[in-house]
Amino acid sequence: MPNNDTARREELRAGLERTRADIQRFAEAARRPAPQLLPVTKFHPAEDIALLAELGITDVAENREQEARAKAEALPEMRFHMIGQVQTKKANHVARWAHSVHSLDSEKLARGLDRGVALAQERGQRQDSLPVYIQVSADGDTARGGCPLEDVPALVEVVDDLENLQLCGFMVVPPLESEPAEVFAQVRALTDEAAAKLGRDLKMSAGMSADMEAAIASGTDIVRVGTGIMGERPLG
Repeated sequence: MPNNDTARREELRAGLERTRADIQRFAEAARRPAPQLLPVTKFHPAEDIALLAELGITDVAENREQEARAKAEALPEMRFHMIGQVQTKKANHVARWAHSVHSLDSEKLARGLDRGVALAQERGQRQDSLPVYIQVSADGDTARGGCPLEDVPALVEVVDDLENLQLCGFMVVPPLESEPAEVFAQVRALTDEAAAKLGRDLKMSAGMSADMEAAIASGTDIVRVGTGIMGERPLG
């Protein structure tokens, strides 16, 4: 009788190998450095993440706070990154478990996370500051998350002044009706301009299974891939 863990591990290994090969191929074609791969494990069980750890993965991304918190508690050796929208009332929770937040989109949330990190440090739940990425709304529709482009410079100043947050760069999810390559080029330029102004490197977090090629051609530093590695989400 086949071992389900063994079969699933091989599925994940194959997904990782395919995704890494695609990243390398797209990077070589674009004459760009290959970006960091951040597997997205939302809706998949902690057991799958444990198998990814056996395959050498140290960092994964999650979309929902409660689900991510439970997985982080079950797998303390893994680093979990928040890429979904964060409600300000959940900032204290996120500050305890998140290795980074890719979806910072308002001053209110920034200050909430800053306070959450300070509280977590007081309680001995974390020692370091929280790396964050400002999520950019390419079309200004903040219902899907993201800071409108015209408001990004002010938010950069706010985040850079907060003691417990470390601004690491910018994240974007192209709107469905948009041309991804144009959105990625815009955010790449924004990232480079902000880096020059702040006098330090900043990263761009962009590109998922469907639009990874365009993101890599634009020079993204991090791609967030779920289905291509994990397969379809479990039913039920």
